[in-house]
Amino acid sequence: MTSRFRQVRRQTLELCAGLSAEDLLVQSMPDASPGKWHLAHTSWFFEQFVLGRDPAWRPRDPAWNYLFNSYYQSIGPMHARPQRGLLSRPSLDEVHDYRRHVDDAVGELLERSDDAELAMLVELGLQHEQQHQELLLTDIKHAFWSNPLQPSYQSVPITPRQAAAVSLRFLDGREGVVEIGHRGEGFAFDNETPRHRTLLQPHALANRLVTNAEYLAFVREGGYREPGLWLSDGWAMVQREGWERPLYWQPGLDSEFTLAGVRALDMHVPVCHLSYFEAEAFARWAGARLPTEAEWESAAQGIDINGNLQDEQRFHPCAATAGNGPLQLYGDVWEWTASPYVSYPGFRPLPGSLGEYNGKFMCGQWVLRGGSCVTPREHIRASYRNFFPPQARWQFAGLRLGQDR
Repeated sequence: MTSRFRQVRRQTLELCAGLSAEDLLVQSMPDASPGKWHLAHTSWFFEQFVLGRDPAWRPRDPAWNYLFNSYYQSIGPMHARPQRGLLSRPSLDEVHDYRRHVDDAVGELLERSDDAELAMLVELGLQHEQQHQELLLTDIKHAFWSNPLQPSYQSVPITPRQAAAVSLRFLDGREGVVEIGHRGEGFAFDNETPRHRTLLQPHALANRLVTNAEYLAFVREGGYREPGLWLSDGWAMVQREGWERPLYWQPGLDSEFTLAGVRALDMHVPVCHLSYFEAEAFARWAGARLPTEAEWESAAQGIDINGNLQDEQRFHPCAATAGNGPLQLYGDVWEWTASPYVSYPGFRPLPGSLGEYNGKFMCGQWVLRGGSCVTPREHIRASYRNFFPPQARWQFAGLRLGQDR
């Protein structure tokens, strides 16, 4: 556990290695957070929930409980999320020193204790940190796109345009009563439990993700101008925000902003940075629908977790160029589902303040599955439930088509 703890904490720093103090302070929109805040908040999490179990522990700076608490109301008040970019103090050096202070204390605790509850809390903190590794990359992408210079994230390699994607076809899914949810082996968040039975109607899922070329046809055929394709709230968002294309696509529809800067739009890679509204409208335009999360999980069960994930360090989707079965179930882009984010039958949140981690967000959000090109490989699994509000676009989110049989 000590080795894993240090590896995950080190990976967060490595993702920041090419970023300046100015890069790590900027907050480009209320939904994003500065990189410095991510660095501090993940350390606060270990201090609060791991080190804080010891009554003798004294926080590095009690005022930081207010600055770096995210949404744990039962712990106390917190600095407003949209104003995290105003936190020029503490300095980046002080935040790095804070991380070292927490790392040393947690490492020492792990070395001298084999307590099962401690191991569970540290693993929860590491999974939480891996979520913030992904958020750090999505947030810095939005910040760099918001900069008129549109700089590139330094560690992203240049990759050539990719081969054509395999032909789109639909694969029959399981039907009848199936089980979904965490099986009980290894780590899972509370929202993945309990494992339970659900009924699947006859259906099919596309063998791969929707590509840029396919989404471009939707754009060019007036998809953003046809209200009949959109949910009411989605059409209102299109009108209010002036959406005409996916986030990061350039006006000429021939290039997009990536973590490697502006690049030619590769028609064969999965479209990404779509909201739920856009994914649902495209599926309707295509004469299909979004899969339910139960359909997706049923298809993913037993599939090896291989794909274009953060470990590949491409940080951009790749084309599905070979294979006969379901492709791209893991990595590339998160897949919007038709399922609202609600509790499973018999769900019980974690006790105490940790119960605020997932359960209180089960209203007005939609489930995404499968991970993305910025998700750590060891963080994702078939039962993993991500969730965002339907208007969110800055995450690496796309779609797979489904249909009734």
